[in-house]
Amino acid sequence: MVQLIPGQHIHLIGIGGSGMSAIARVLLQQGYYITGSDRSTGDMIDALKQEGAQIYHGHDATYVNDAEIVVATSAVSNDHIEILSAQAQGIPVYRRIDFIGKLTQGYDCIAVSGTHGKTTTTSMVAYILLQTGRDPSYVVGGVMGNTGKNGAVGDSNLFVIEADEYDNMFHGLRPQIEVITSVEYDHPDFFRTPNQMMDAFSHFVGLLPQDGLLVACADDPGALMFARNREIMALPVATYGIRDASAYWQARAIEYTTEYTDFDVYYKDHLQGHVRLTIPGTHNVLNALAALVVVCTLDVKFTAAAAALEEFRSSGRRFELLDDYEDIAIINDYAHHPTAIRATIEAARLRYPTRDLWAVWQPHTYSRTAALIDNFAEAFDKAHHAIITEIYAAREKPIEGVSSHDLVEMMHHPDVRYVPMLDDVVDTLLADVKAPAVILVMSAGDATRVTRDYWQALKERNR
Repeated sequence: MVQLIPGQHIHLIGIGGSGMSAIARVLLQQGYYITGSDRSTGDMIDALKQEGAQIYHGHDATYVNDAEIVVATSAVSNDHIEILSAQAQGIPVYRRIDFIGKLTQGYDCIAVSGTHGKTTTTSMVAYILLQTGRDPSYVVGGVMGNTGKNGAVGDSNLFVIEADEYDNMFHGLRPQIEVITSVEYDHPDFFRTPNQMMDAFSHFVGLLPQDGLLVACADDPGALMFARNREIMALPVATYGIRDASAYWQARAIEYTTEYTDFDVYYKDHLQGHVRLTIPGTHNVLNALAALVVVCTLDVKFTAAAAALEEFRSSGRRFELLDDYEDIAIINDYAHHPTAIRATIEAARLRYPTRDLWAVWQPHTYSRTAALIDNFAEAFDKAHHAIITEIYAAREKPIEGVSSHDLVEMMHHPDVRYVPMLDDVVDTLLADVKAPAVILVMSAGDATRVTRDYWQALKERNR
């Protein structure tokens, strides 16, 4: 049983990751002494250091010395040197599933889950509540564009959290409100079959109390199934959608321009008002609808929520515009699943309809590439050009017979290129891209440096 008392020394293994860094931020603000270790460096590590964390580069058995609790990222195995050292010293070691419930204990928890869209939806809910004076605590899987943070402690009893399905983290939560944006097979390194993943979401929904609310996307078959099952039991449900006419909450009259996405929101056929987003894409209309359902349930006025959404900026690596330099838009995105890739490319075409679109994708993990390879091969049809890099292994070792080269050989795209090394991707873009264009780099790994290096090289070349 985790016992949390402010002032304790808590050590986080993998502190630089999106989820672990957010937890570290919350703990720092709650008055804990935080140390951490990570083999990576970067802005997140630097920010945590400035906020008071002591962070070691790399991993060593001595880094856990004097810690009272150790929390380990899902990316490390049980034989990790710091886990073994902590166990030898009698220091309790917890995974996120064990720890996250204690972090949110005592709050009214709003948990946003789903294969796609959960980071943006969580950010939208948190930002609307912040802008309307509700001051929630929050943990998000990406740095929020409006706050510059991925975690914070507020003064209210609300805690908004991105409910990650990987490693069954979301099973450690006890939410009052759950959102399911989508349920589509992913994480084959953890969920060996689609049924295992569905079972995980089923357990998550079962954590809601009798009076808890399930908010589910009616346009997604998996999410809708859980909504229908809960309706059969006469338990609280709110559905939202664009295509499904049975959804309680609907977006209608959607218009896309080069600057905005506009739509009207209806609840049970009654117009609630108009929403304008500065972020593009049909998927973001759905994300905004989900956020509106949640906050209106919490008695936030629709007009105030819509006003906040118009000011909403995307989270880090969620259609994040680095620059629009001499008619070349340079964008980072986190898309690493076929459905997310298609949605992000569609959003780019909607925002920049007359520009040449270059889609650069770094596959993430061998197991995902192998399990979804047929869908990946068809995900780039709406891009004018596609560049596929070598696979980012993350926590995995290579799988024999699985490679980006083989994926490219399967594709029937008119201009798809296998460019394994990131430096060579930059050179290819410099040689072949002609304005007006869009460079869309999609990666859950380290390919964000392609956008940075390309942007810097463009400026050098044009001096």
